[in-house]
Amino acid sequence: MEVGLTHYLILAGALFLTGTAGVLTRRNSLIMFMSVEIMLSSVNIVFAAYSRASGDLSGHVFVLMNFAVAAAEAAIGLAILVEIFRLRRSVNVDDLNSLME
Repeated sequence: MEVGLTHYLILAGALFLTGTAGVLTRRNSLIMFMSVEIMLSSVNIVFAAYSRASGDLSGHVFVLMNFAVAAAEAAIGLAILVEIFRLRRSVNVDDLNSLME
């Protein structure tokens, strides 16, 4: 059985829906953060799959740029979450109604 474009798109759609469900249903900001990373990974799969299907390498360039953005987002986002945890002793989104305290 050959893996085609449809299989990659189904996988990416399932990952994107899983990430969306995690962002919308969870109140822990770390879980929400990981869900956003899952969503970014699903976008990478779509870019790579269409790039492979069309025989053009431009999709792979977008994947590399998306990896760079995800790495920067992870570093900055985790630093912010660590600082919020130090100040509030919680990373629950419901407890973070104001950043000024």
